[in-house]
Amino acid sequence: VQLQASGGGLVQAGGSLRLSCTASGITFSIYAIDWYRQAPEKERELVAAISSGAITTYADSVKGRLFISRDNAQNTVYLLMTSLKPEDTAVYYCHLGTTWDTYWGQGTQVTVSS
Repeated sequence: VQLQASGGGLVQAGGSLRLSCTASGITFSIYAIDWYRQAPEKERELVAAISSGAITTYADSVKGRLFISRDNAQNTVYLLMTSLKPEDTAVYYCHLGTTWDTYWGQGTQVTVSS
């Protein structure tokens, strides 16, 4: 199983980015997918999650600004990030957990300048 994350970059405060995470080697559509982030010297935190039935949940800090979606035909989950703030600066990781294993993407850096 591989998760390939992409789409990070440098953006000014108030700007937008869209992250992508493409899965291979697994029946993608039956699993929930999460996005986590880890800022320097901070613990990794859950940002957003989407169930197999496309029900979404968000951390309070990102509600109304970040939006998670999935395209099962493309085995891809997206994180649309809008109204970005400097405190959103972090490495973003996609995650998939099964009953037996947990899988992480390689991380993609998002830097928001003020």
